[in-house]
Parts: sequence; structure tokens; C-alpha cells
Amino acid sequence: MPRPSTLFCSLMICLISACTGSKQLLNTNSQTIISWRSPEGMRRLAESNYKIDFFTLANHFESQNNKLFCGPASAAIVLNALRIRHNSNIKIPQDPTLLSSADLRFFSSKTWSPLFARYTQNNIFINSPKSRALVLGKIQRNQQGEPQRDRGFQIRQLADLLLQHGLSVKTGIVTPTLTNKKIKQDLLRNLKHPDDYVIINYKRGILGQAGGGHISPVAAYHQASDSFLIMDVTPNKADWIWVKSALLFSAMRTFDTVENRGYLLVSEDQ
Repeated sequence: MPRPSTLFCSLMICLISACTGSKQLLNTNSQTIISWRSPEGMRRLAESNYKIDFFTLANHFESQNNKLFCGPASAAIVLNALRIRHNSNIKIPQDPTLLSSADLRFFSSKTWSPLFARYTQNNIFINSPKSRALVLGKIQRNQQGEPQRDRGFQIRQLADLLLQHGLSVKTGIVTPTLTNKKIKQDLLRNLKHPDDYVIINYKRGILGQAGGGHISPVAAYHQASDSFLIMDVTPNKADWIWVKSALLFSAMRTFDTVENRGYLLVSEDQ
């Protein structure tokens, strides 16, 4: 019996053959951005040799809860991908905020909970060095005593959160001295193996999208088109997209508050 991933890819190839002729696909490899749900986007996923992370990430994917929670959403997805039905030695928290007190009055048992043990965009803050209030925009004083806001997560702040949850995190800050070759090597090494994941921080404007800095997981790489699949955590705003590697690295090679953006390579701490 074929494996789920093989069957999934075979089905997509059939759909592509039914929906489009070869002429439509002639020039797509030259395009810098392709929607993953387009015929060409589906073909790239089917052909990819670097997609082992896609299926687990897709199984645990969720949209960010608000416009500032791309970091928490990405963290929750990766934590669940690493630990749900996978690591029995770690106690995964429940999120009591998912049910109101009015909801909970229907459950009288003190030994059974209607909640799943699962990481959410709320309970990941249990171990976050940066508080929920600061992420949402609470004013704090800088070293000069001036009021300032630091909404969302910078890439090192998100790394610190994942470290506090007991994960192993390699941080890549995309400075002028970090070459595209090195970035690609890091990402491809990760995407080739299971049980480790890539999270990127990039500037939407470089990709021609509306908005500023953004954080999302990377799920696959397609060698023929030299493009990476970004699993955008704002599906109401943008599709998951295949992006040419040079353009993606340029979007990460942008300034964010104190330093450039970058990427995280995340796995369980061994």
C-alpha cells in the first residue's frame, strides 16, 4: 500500500493533468512567487525532495489569532509538530482560556477535562521571556528612560521562547556577511530530515505583499525552480507561497528593530 505522502503527491499530479495543459506551465519557473494551490504550486510540492516537514506542519497548522501573533502561531505549530503524539516524556499543557466559565459549567467531572493537551497561541506564553502584554504593545522604558513599544516577536525573542520550552534552536541572523549559499545549506539540511523545523522572519514588502515584518514556518523546497514553500500563518491575507530562494533571502536580509531578520532551526533538545 502506498505511503500517505506518496498517495498525496500522486493525487495532486492527477489533478494538475486534469486542470491544465503543459503550455500553462512553460514559464512558471521564472516567476518569483507562486501560490501553493495553483497547478504549478501543487506540481512543485509533488516533485520536491525536501518536503518531509510539510505533512506534519500541515496537520498542526493554525492561523494566527490576531495581527500581532505570527510568532506565537508559528511557535505553537512547531511545538505541536514536535510533541503531539510524539514525545511522551514531556507534559503538554492544556489551555483553560479556550472555554469560558459559562462553557465549563456543563462539565461537572473533576477527573475528566474537555480540553486537549496542546500548545496554543495563549499557553505558549507560560514559558515566554517576552510577555503577552509586551507583544501586544504595552509601553516600556528603554535605557534612556524613553517610552517605547516592541510589538510582536523579533527573531531572537522567538528563539528565546522556544528555548524556554526546552527545544534546541539554531538562530541565523541574515547579516551582510551571511551568504545565500550558507543560508540555503542550513535550510535544506533541515528540510531533508524529520523532527526538525524551519521558522523564518522576513519582510512582506520585499515579496510584493502588503504589511511589514512577518514570521511563518517553511515547509518544503523545490530544486528545479529553486524555491521554498512558506506556510503563511495569515491565510485570510495571503496564500502559502513558493518563493525563489534569492528573493526570500533578501526578505530576511532586512532590518528589524535592533538587527536583521533571519531564521530558526528548531528541534527537540537532545
